[in-house]
Amino acid sequence: MRYFISLSLMLAALWLSLSGVYKPLIFGLGGASIALVVWLTERMEVLGAEHDAGLWSWRLPVYWGWLLWQVVLANLMVSRAVLSRRPIRPRLLQVRASQQTLVGRVTYGNSITLTPGTITTDLPSDDEDLQVHALLPVAAEDLRSGEMARRVDWLENGR
Repeated sequence: MRYFISLSLMLAALWLSLSGVYKPLIFGLGGASIALVVWLTERMEVLGAEHDAGLWSWRLPVYWGWLLWQVVLANLMVSRAVLSRRPIRPRLLQVRASQQTLVGRVTYGNSITLTPGTITTDLPSDDEDLQVHALLPVAAEDLRSGEMARRVDWLENGR
């Protein structure tokens, strides 16, 4: 039951922060959509200890801030590479995923994909390596350094 309460609270906070309209009709529609999502989540049986919406609650905004900064830096690197007219040397590489849960691995793969110049091309469920396409050598080196993996590990379980 606590999983459904934490999911409801997280969805309500997200909805309130994004909507910007605070009228009774909109509150009713928002409440109905939150109830529908919670009901569908329960019906699909995907909410549990590993998918607890409140599990990463205080770490998530810190991680999002760091990831947003990485997106800005990667945008600048890709823009500079495109405007410099030098040849771009893309590469495919294997990156170790040290996350312990599937949710952590998916978060890591999505974080890589959100960063401009890199994309996760394969996330096998039985292997510890992700296949990543990196547009620039510096992006590949950043991934090999493991900083993003360490941040997702911290997000996942505080280590």
